[in-house]
Amino acid sequence: MSKLETVNDMERYIKDILSARVYDVAIETPVHEAPGLSRRLDNRILLKREDMQPVFSFKLRGAFNRMSGLSREAAARGVIAASAGNHAQGIALAGNALGIDTTIVMPVTTPGIKVDAVRNRGAQVVLHGDTYNDAAEYAMGLVEEKGLTFVHAFDDKAVIAGQGTVGVEILRQYSGELDAIFVPVGGGGLMAGMAAYIKYIRPDIRMIAVEAEDSACLKAALEAGRRVKLSQVGLFADGVAVNQVGKNTFAILRQCVDEVITVNTDEICAAIKDVFDDTRTVAEPAGALAVAGMKRYIQMHQAREQTLLSVVTGANVNFDRLRHIAERAELGESREAVLAVTINEQPGSFREFSQILGRRNITEFNYRYGSPDKAQIFVGVEVARGSAGRAELLAELSEKGLVAHDMTENEAAKVHIRHMVGGRNQSVANERVFRFEFPERPGALMTFLDLLGGRWNISMFHYRNHGAAYGRVMVGIQVPASDRKAFDAFLREINYPYREETDNIAYQTFLGP
Repeated sequence: MSKLETVNDMERYIKDILSARVYDVAIETPVHEAPGLSRRLDNRILLKREDMQPVFSFKLRGAFNRMSGLSREAAARGVIAASAGNHAQGIALAGNALGIDTTIVMPVTTPGIKVDAVRNRGAQVVLHGDTYNDAAEYAMGLVEEKGLTFVHAFDDKAVIAGQGTVGVEILRQYSGELDAIFVPVGGGGLMAGMAAYIKYIRPDIRMIAVEAEDSACLKAALEAGRRVKLSQVGLFADGVAVNQVGKNTFAILRQCVDEVITVNTDEICAAIKDVFDDTRTVAEPAGALAVAGMKRYIQMHQAREQTLLSVVTGANVNFDRLRHIAERAELGESREAVLAVTINEQPGSFREFSQILGRRNITEFNYRYGSPDKAQIFVGVEVARGSAGRAELLAELSEKGLVAHDMTENEAAKVHIRHMVGGRNQSVANERVFRFEFPERPGALMTFLDLLGGRWNISMFHYRNHGAAYGRVMVGIQVPASDRKAFDAFLREINYPYREETDNIAYQTFLGP
């Protein structure tokens, strides 16, 4: 395991950061105050606007610093990188500015808007594999074959130094009291560079790493005392979807990070809305990660009247994803409760239910006749005071004799079942329900159906494209007891992440037999 053994090691990083060559292509991005967030959160909230870079991300800093230091011979041979987004654009822009031929290996699942952006900056794009790991493995093969120089997205000392210039700018731009800085972490390059510099100059400032809870590789590494590899990672915040923190970055992070905070998808969506409300900019999920972590930090520590800065790292979001982000933002802000409620199946029941809600606004209502006695409704309701407001609402419904289940944290309910409420089917036997993720690419849905084959009957299916790298489906499959072993073997063979939802209360309430 790599360690920074002496003060000289850290001083070497500081010198490399201060001498990093980034401003041939990068700009010194501003620090803006977020007045709306500041008022709501009772703290002074600052945003470091790396989304304003020419490629709408901080990544060009490290890419250019690394490539500008290549020998003449290495530059002549060309550079290669593996990336599905921001690093690719940074490499392409740096190559264009330096006159270096660049090749970017991108997964086939990469949205066309990102592929076109990289090509438009002069890079050759090679589409290979479904995942970043597939692309990286292929890129390393081209390194051996063609003698190209591989530029890592985060685990490279020159890249770390280039990203560290964000920290230099912050301390130069804001010299007043600063309690904490929040930085998103995937592989750790940005946080490593910033933390090395800021902790050396201003050790009083807390450096808080923020990770998506389904790709928290730094948190896992710090808990284990060594780098660990996650078996799988979530892909909503694709800019930080890394299964193992870097070797060089971890050597710094384990010494310079004060705290790691993890946040979920709904909290990230709420943070995207927060950034938009204050800046009129749409951050990408990874770009708003630090703001989400800052909000969680304030709640956890009851922080008041502090000065807190979050780095908004990028704004390369697919337009197709905005629908999904908007749907989840209110949940992430704890301003909406999603409930399954049983009411009487008779005229006037919905009106009576609405009266119970009082002045709370109904945001969503899904219903399909299923029984002559009881109606199962799927409803979204605006609430105040977060989880306390939800608890108050549930208590009121219970007092009125209504059975209600809180679905606000139920992923299957929020992604699939809310769009499927259509009544039960009593004739479906031996139904098992699963959620799958599969690489989102042309023909992907057909490929998935081909893998299911005709061995078992599909009794239910829901798929919705969210403009992400991975598609998500919920499927009901009739599996007789005699076929269970064969079906379990099939699940292992298909090799897609899945979760069984047969016992999920949302499925049982609205769709189960």
